[in-house]
Amino acid sequence: MTKKIAVLAVNPVNGFGLFQYLETFFEKGISYKVFAVADSNSISTNSGIKLEVHDTIAHLKGHADEYDALVFACGDAIPVFQNNADKPFNIDMLAVIKEFAEHKKLMIGHCAAALLFEIAGITEGRKLAVHPLAKPAIQKGIPTDEAFTIDGNFYTAQCEHSISSFLPELLKALQ
Repeated sequence: MTKKIAVLAVNPVNGFGLFQYLETFFEKGISYKVFAVADSNSISTNSGIKLEVHDTIAHLKGHADEYDALVFACGDAIPVFQNNADKPFNIDMLAVIKEFAEHKKLMIGHCAAALLFEIAGITEGRKLAVHPLAKPAIQKGIPTDEAFTIDGNFYTAQCEHSISSFLPELLKALQ
């Protein structure tokens, strides 16, 4: 049975990070669907490339059982989250993150992913690689200075440049 991944893409998303995940999944025959953390499925990368993704985060709620993993593809996540914390798409994002964690799915992400996992309340006692600027905000998880960290079903990378370091281990978990 092929694995299926739900990918969350903030608006704007870090294209370098997002495309590393998507290219790897495509090359390995792993099915994925990209959900915009936005009001529509039209988003862009931080460099201005326009993207039409599969769906919006609102339509992922209640569907954790259909997927094996959740990827959080970072971008300008924290400033966008901070400025839009009360918007339905951010409320939905936190609910989806929590739902996937409760269903013991693989939780994958880079940069601020660990911080958003923390905000969603799912990091208790977990070692996490996190962007250095977000490290002080991690209170329940255990922030590290490592390029990437694997702790149980959590796969986190400090930034988009260290995603490739954990992809071989992630692919093993997905097989």
